[in-house]
Amino acid sequence: MEHYVGLDVSLKLTSICIVDRTGKVERDGVVASDPEAIATFIKLHAPHLVRIGLETGATSTWLWTELNKIGLPVICIDARHAKAVLKMQ
Repeated sequence: MEHYVGLDVSLKLTSICIVDRTGKVERDGVVASDPEAIATFIKLHAPHLVRIGLETGATSTWLWTELNKIGLPVICIDARHAKAVLKMQ
């Protein structure tokens, strides 16, 4: 089963949502906005990880870099563009 992860990042906390390829929520949670804490949660609950989506923002460059160093397949997306794409479906 493939897993996809969405991150909603604030300065202190990050909400994590893990879905399968149909969009069914498999797991969600909140962890500290720390790359190691985020990586630990994802590795534990999304063993078949395909992609992590991270919204653009003040900490996105730092977090993208750190998650990539850990070896996670993360991409940074603009929320406005994502919303427009979803409306087209």
